[in-house]
Amino acid sequence: MAKSVLLISRHAPWAGVSAAEALDIALAAGAFDLPLSILFMDDGVLQLLAQQQPQTLEQKDLSANLQALPMFGIEQLYVAQQCLSQRGLADRPLALAADKLDDQQIQQLIRQHDYVVTL
Repeated sequence: MAKSVLLISRHAPWAGVSAAEALDIALAAGAFDLPLSILFMDDGVLQLLAQQQPQTLEQKDLSANLQALPMFGIEQLYVAQQCLSQRGLADRPLALAADKLDDQQIQQLIRQHDYVVTL
């Protein structure tokens, strides 16, 4: 059986290439049917906001990659509740369904996976 991987995405979609690389890794893992979960933390929670306009910053639009995750079998999506709250986003709708986790639940999620990759 394949080892499970938790990918923690911590960067805003417009703050360099880390967010795009995290999604590329996720889609590649999904293409090979690897068990993968994604946790959006810190500024990574900003990736889940709807109606972003990356072209104004001459950045790549990541929304299509995000929407493709379930098609690649990646349905275990999580977001840090505290990070949403700190950014005033706790009540805003997200562009993609993700389970909101508190700090204790995040620690439990990390322990459930064989490998953890942070970008």
